[in-house]
Amino acid sequence: MIRNTLALALLSSPALAHVPVLSIDAKTDQSPYLIEDAEHSTAIYAILDGDADYYRIDEDEPFDFYVGITAAKLEGCDLQATFSFEVLNAKMEVIDSRDGASSDWWAWYEKFGKQWYWVGPEIGKDFASTTVYPAGTYFIRVFNTDNAGKYVLAVGDDERFGLKTLLTIRETVRQTAAMFWDETDCP
Repeated sequence: MIRNTLALALLSSPALAHVPVLSIDAKTDQSPYLIEDAEHSTAIYAILDGDADYYRIDEDEPFDFYVGITAAKLEGCDLQATFSFEVLNAKMEVIDSRDGASSDWWAWYEKFGKQWYWVGPEIGKDFASTTVYPAGTYFIRVFNTDNAGKYVLAVGDDERFGLKTLLTIRETVRQTAAMFWDETDCP
């Protein structure tokens, strides 16, 4: 019964386009976070702690490419930090980028998680892909001036909610809420 209720809530909520994943460990260019399916909608909650974070994509066929950055919107607080990203090829050469400092960040309420976000730069439009990338290896580098702060990297736009996701999503949402929105004062 609980699984059916959760499944209906997820499937009836078009605002939940990305499955949440919590990954607060360092992600270096030598040991990047592996995005196993770049088309699968995923929201990776992460923290910059002095260095840029790196994500790796390996795809054998052309694929729809979406990437965007959001940040928690704390009640009564301005945007705490902006985040930029670069898309790099297998040789670590920049092939596309978005500058968070010059982007217009806007407030957005996500209904399933019941949280407010600041939405920043994206490659795509309105959380969806507008670009097809050729098969190959790509890296995404997330950074800002201080390489500090909490952010969410959204990738992919294909909504798929398997049984494992349905069984773990509430706990992941609870953990991310506690880590990203549990602030008593504006820093």
